[in-house]
Amino acid sequence: MKDIAQAVEKYRDLILDAERYIWKHPETGYRETKTSAYLEKKFEELGYRLTKAEDIPGFYTVLDTGKEGAEVLVLGELDSLVCPSHKEADKETGYVHACGHNIQTATLLGIAAALTETKIKEKLSGRIRLCAVPAEELIEIEYRQSLMKQGKIKYFGGKPEFLRRGYFDGVDLAFMVHASYDYAVRGGSVGCIAKTVYYKGVSAHAGGAPWSGVNALYAATQGLSAANALRETFPESDLIRFHPIITHGGEAVNAIPELVTVEAYVRGANFEAMKRANEKINRALCGAALSIGANVEIIDLPGYAPLSNDKNMIEVVKEAVALAIPEEPFSCSDTVSTGSTDMGDLSCIMPVVHPYSGGTEGTPHGADYMVSDPERACIKSAKMQMAMLLILLGDGARRAKKIIQDFTPLYKTKEEYFAMLDALHCQGERIVYKEGSAEVKL
Repeated sequence: MKDIAQAVEKYRDLILDAERYIWKHPETGYRETKTSAYLEKKFEELGYRLTKAEDIPGFYTVLDTGKEGAEVLVLGELDSLVCPSHKEADKETGYVHACGHNIQTATLLGIAAALTETKIKEKLSGRIRLCAVPAEELIEIEYRQSLMKQGKIKYFGGKPEFLRRGYFDGVDLAFMVHASYDYAVRGGSVGCIAKTVYYKGVSAHAGGAPWSGVNALYAATQGLSAANALRETFPESDLIRFHPIITHGGEAVNAIPELVTVEAYVRGANFEAMKRANEKINRALCGAALSIGANVEIIDLPGYAPLSNDKNMIEVVKEAVALAIPEEPFSCSDTVSTGSTDMGDLSCIMPVVHPYSGGTEGTPHGADYMVSDPERACIKSAKMQMAMLLILLGDGARRAKKIIQDFTPLYKTKEEYFAMLDALHCQGERIVYKEGSAEVKL
């Protein structure tokens, strides 16, 4: 641990400078060109050869120890959020790292630097894949749909997209540390289905002849109200969350709105719970459109899988904290977070763990979120993650091999997983009006 601590401390300025640069240059998912370019340059200056993602930001590199073992994937997320009210948000875009991904990527750079030290590398067996991955925050859904239409991506999240492209082929297990208030790990988190809903009406003069129109905004507001009435029907164990926003509400105040756009998630503890809740919500959304003669197009796309942190990987985190940063309190619980992350997609096919580091304050995704202690957030996190690599890949990678042996995946291959995921995709207008009747497809 003395060697690990010295290796991280040697690159302290590199880590902290990167954290500040990325904080000051926030970019949202699949737009992180400056962030990716900055990190690519730093990695290449350290001597790494990179495999860069085609058409989108992000990259990975593989450090091979030259000894038989296992391959561990270590991740850092590139993207920011949108929160224009944050005092340090970009004045033009409203982008800001209000979830700490700047900390993750700066720490990833520090780990890459520390691994160049010979006395560290010689203690490890197997391979380490370091990856700067885009688009974890599931936002700007219409923009991501435009990338899908162009054929640039197939999945909203950067991790399932990288997985689909083969960038994680050969990986045996993975971890990523997310910035938070304290060092901790939970049992996992919920998954989600991403929804885009288009209510379609008929435009007319809002004052002169409103009876000639069909008000898409009224249909949308009634649909959201109907969905709200369902909340007590969701079993508490399913951890269902439905939280829509209206992103387009009409064209002009003196015209009946003919098109209204809603974006939403349906979150849940497992895929079956998500599908059950989603069908109920679609029924409510369609019923409101039907009640006033509008139509509704619903695009349901897979968001993220529920995250299940591997219990054996959790033990590795506990040991790494005790070894590398024993002065830090560490909490561990079986709690399932009602947030979502695309680390869940990886957890369906390999052992993963997604713990938290300290060093931030304020409300995650909020206007007061800040990095309060870069030492706790970055330097200590880098030491902990280096200790995790030592535990996993030291002693001939004995620990990593045991974790792999004990793991039972939900899906045996990524192809099997993606087949299930693709079956969640459903889109089209949901109402067919006929003479005196209508057919509804949920």
